[in-house]
Amino acid sequence: MDETRQQLLRQLPDVDYLLQRPALQIWQERKSRQAVRNAVRAELDKRRQAILTGQWDQPFSVEVFDQAVVSRLQAEGRGHLRRVINATGTILHTNLGRSVFSPELARHIGELACHYSNLEYDLASGRRGSRYDHVRGLLCDLTGAEDALVVNNNAAAVLLTLSSLAAGKEVIISRGELVEIGGAFRIPDVIEQSGGRIREVGTTNKTHLADYQRALGEDTAALMKVHTSNYRIIGFTESVSPAALAGLAHDHGLPCLHDAGSGLFVDLETFGLPHEPTVGEVLAAGCDVVTFSGDKLLGGPQAGIIVGKSAYLDAMKHHPLLRALRVDKMTLAGLEGTLQSYRDGTAARQIPTLRCLAQTEDEIKERAKRLLQFLHTDDLPACVSLRPIDDCIGGGACPDVVLPGWALAIEADGMTPEEMERRLRHADLPVIVRVQYNAVVLSLRTLGDDELQDASRIVREALGV
Repeated sequence: MDETRQQLLRQLPDVDYLLQRPALQIWQERKSRQAVRNAVRAELDKRRQAILTGQWDQPFSVEVFDQAVVSRLQAEGRGHLRRVINATGTILHTNLGRSVFSPELARHIGELACHYSNLEYDLASGRRGSRYDHVRGLLCDLTGAEDALVVNNNAAAVLLTLSSLAAGKEVIISRGELVEIGGAFRIPDVIEQSGGRIREVGTTNKTHLADYQRALGEDTAALMKVHTSNYRIIGFTESVSPAALAGLAHDHGLPCLHDAGSGLFVDLETFGLPHEPTVGEVLAAGCDVVTFSGDKLLGGPQAGIIVGKSAYLDAMKHHPLLRALRVDKMTLAGLEGTLQSYRDGTAARQIPTLRCLAQTEDEIKERAKRLLQFLHTDDLPACVSLRPIDDCIGGGACPDVVLPGWALAIEADGMTPEEMERRLRHADLPVIVRVQYNAVVLSLRTLGDDELQDASRIVREALGV
């Protein structure tokens, strides 16, 4: 080791000396002496490694070191799971948490989280109750189902359904519906994990009712349909309707299972979008068990919802997996509040996911103009322009649906779009954007009115203004 590095290492003071610094004593009062001690040690180790690898050649400055420790403590205080601003134009952005809650629903969840609740206590009888009763009636009323259950996500809902009804037997499913549901998790994997055996029928692009009929046998436990909500096959295609498949299943005394995916409760045509089957429509077609997600087009918390015939759901209620997959009080509070909005006819204005879908181009453009005003573009070292943009629903829902919107495109002087994007992502309140038009692009569809000032502040800071 050369003399310069040795001298720099000798300059590093001990931990106890640094803990006496006024700037760090303030933080010892805010947090604890041990927390600050840990941060000091971590920064000393970081500086020591930087010196040894030749990445630091400056004399030790106690003021600079103070700031490094304070920055570490502030970052720890923010936590790893943080709020971000979604300016991507993707409504159900899986990486950003999919559906968001209204402030009213968040307050309701917070109230229940901060106090005891009747999660599994029947207030009427004074005896133990079922946590599923808080949403069962709402789900049955809204879908027309006989019974309902909730688990932690839709993959779990499919797993519980098949484990209860098809373990050790065959599940007949179209080859064109053996979808990957995200994160490399696939319907065939879920079926096999449940103990069921896949019996593929048809081809990738065409499956006929006769294909299912020929595959029926003594080992058949169920016929299954998966709504391909995250991709489309177009051209020379054919598939069997839920009603036809349910009719065939019932003719042979079998259940018809349907993975509806996104869990739609309202007709998308009311928003000017192509029709997608709702959960109620699928049940009305004769399907016996329908599973779907809570945090996609339903607009609620992450959950796997199972609705259908009581005879089949009873088997699930007594399966050991149900306890392993059960949801907590906060999920149930969020789901109950979401379902109440549908019951009361206020979902379109109270559920943020549906509000984003319902926005018109004119409404989005007006919000873009407001953001432009907040930015005070005259003094910005950048070219800022209003651009039309194609947004999307996301979350594996309606992949071929384009939502026309508006965005601000920001071309920073002397800075690449990639560097600008990095600065926005690393801000104290990260702003997640797209890079398009050789610029950083902020889509206004997913930017709330209450986020415009924060977004403008962060953009200006990223530009050095």
